[in-house]
Amino acid sequence: MSEKCRCPWGGTADALMREYHDTQWGKPCHDERELFEMLILEGAQAGLSWSCVLNKRENYRAAFDNFDAARVAAYGEAKVAELLQNPGIIRNRLKISAAVTNARLVLQLGGLDKFLWAYVDGKPIVSRLERQEDMPAASPLSDKISRDMKKLGFKFVGSTIIYSYMQAIGMVNDHMTWCGFRD
Repeated sequence: MSEKCRCPWGGTADALMREYHDTQWGKPCHDERELFEMLILEGAQAGLSWSCVLNKRENYRAAFDNFDAARVAAYGEAKVAELLQNPGIIRNRLKISAAVTNARLVLQLGGLDKFLWAYVDGKPIVSRLERQEDMPAASPLSDKISRDMKKLGFKFVGSTIIYSYMQAIGMVNDHMTWCGFRD
């Protein structure tokens, strides 16, 4: 049995990266918990590699109550201080505080699914990329979503973060046209 071809970044020796590429990235997600999780993890990635964040994902799930937005929204300064001491996550006060702020805003919105997927009329944008170097870091749509989220008060939602988020939750399918994991 032959191995399926993968996008260049997904063909890494890192088993977690391969699994993420093969089973999650570019696949439409409508689960509120997962949408919130990916928003927080993509924000945590700012200035770092995705591999770094992915390797801390289970620690994040434990530290952030499995990304239950209602529980995270209730975090106070004592919980933030506790998280800043947790070596299993990225200990950046701005990123941790952003997770709490974003959780509160997610609850105010009534969730992320309808809000986000309305930008694409509920249908993923499927690209026709042949080469990794042609993959954009942002798009006019990620610019718009970023601006709209910032107006609402969301943090760590710049256009590049939002484009990566859109890929992560399958709003954009940027698997190479020849990738065996492209649906």
